[in-house]
Amino acid sequence: MWKLPIAFLLIAAAIGMAPIADARIYDRCSLARELQNLGVPRYELSSWICIAERESTYNSYAVGPANWDGSHDYGIFQINDKYWCAPPSGAFSHNLCKINCNDLLSDSIAADLQCARLILREQGWKAWSVWQYCNNALPYIDDCF
Repeated sequence: MWKLPIAFLLIAAAIGMAPIADARIYDRCSLARELQNLGVPRYELSSWICIAERESTYNSYAVGPANWDGSHDYGIFQINDKYWCAPPSGAFSHNLCKINCNDLLSDSIAADLQCARLILREQGWKAWSVWQYCNNALPYIDDCF
């Protein structure tokens, strides 16, 4: 049997417990600027800001609790794993965005936005249950630019 020095084991344990990355939590203006940099038209920015605020509180690493059907929602726009992305559990998904759900949990929200735009094209803003709070009450973003 091999005997490893205690210092090596302590370092290995510390590395194993270290978080891989810190979550990127935006605020209203930083998200508006990021979305604009990713090509979102100015007239849509307030809608995306409202959805991100209400779905994930601007957290790019958010994973929602289990829904009534056992599915989960991922990322800043809370994209559902039953329909739009492949869950890490390997459970069945329609995976209409053709993406792994874990790819929606990163500092970059480019993949989230690409999938969310597909959802918007397919189902409109009402695809997000929080839209009822956003419609006619969009956040002000003009002071962000």
